Amino acid sequence: MNKNITYLLAVLAMVFWGISFVWTTIVFNYLEPIGTVFIRLVLSSLLMLVSLKLMGRLQHIRRADWRLLLLSALFNPFLYFIGESFGVKYTTPTVSAVMISLIPVVTPLAAYFMLRERLSGLNIAGLAVSFAGVGVMMAGSQSSGENSTLGMVALLFAVFTAIGYSVTLKKLASRYDPFSIVAWQNFAGVFMFLPLAVVFDFESIVQVKPDFRLISSILLLSVFASSLAFVFFAIATRELGVSRSAVFTNFIPAFTAVFSWLIIGEHIGWAKIGGIVMVVLGVFLAQVTGQRMRMRFRNA
Repeated sequence: MNKNITYLLAVLAMVFWGISFVWTTIVFNYLEPIGTVFIRLVLSSLLMLVSLKLMGRLQHIRRADWRLLLLSALFNPFLYFIGESFGVKYTTPTVSAVMISLIPVVTPLAAYFMLRERLSGLNIAGLAVSFAGVGVMMAGSQSSGENSTLGMVALLFAVFTAIGYSVTLKKLASRYDPFSIVAWQNFAGVFMFLPLAVVFDFESIVQVKPDFRLISSILLLSVFASSLAFVFFAIATRELGVSRSAVFTNFIPAFTAVFSWLIIGEHIGWAKIGGIVMVVLGVFLAQVTGQRMRMRFRNA
């Protein structure tokens, strides 16, 4: 695949995930986190499975690979969305996105030990600059009510589960089409979340009074954040490798900050703006590698 198209898909995935924090915040005015994710996955899996089946593009998972697929679904959407959802509920969209952007800081270590992927000096420099930008943005978000302990712990939990997802996704992406992978992962996630939704959020689901704002936000989450974004990221992971594709997640806080300001009026100060600039700079730094390093990652 053309590298420019690969990069475009990776950026689009970050746009959809970035704005998803805002859509999620809106939905939380109506539903609790578990119920929100459950409905989101039901719609996403139905949309993808039916569409792929009608187009003749749905790949069935081989029996030998079901354990790996279920493991990847356990990491994401199940464990990851539990952490992310409660993190968003008890912090702000931008703070949540900043915490999630810590993923590239720890992912390369896992990729090195488990997949033997290697990083160049510029990759490491890009990670360092991006992480510094995350720190600047976090410093600008230290205001009352933004950083509850529960929310921050939940987001850290999401960060570590994302590592397991990245590693298992890399293995699946070499065997199956990304659309089929995401469709089956979301389908498995529905059954993982079903017992929790029934026990904890059944009342809020049946009593909610849907309006245009709620319906549109859930649909946008299901189509763009839970479907297309994961497909695009799966393609990027296949083409670039775990470590380099994970670096793109540093874009998420920048997009979230902009959309939070535009849609729900979240205050964006100079510290956040400075952090965004550093994050974006770090992403581009980490992508400046020679042809030899590109081939190493693609063959990892």
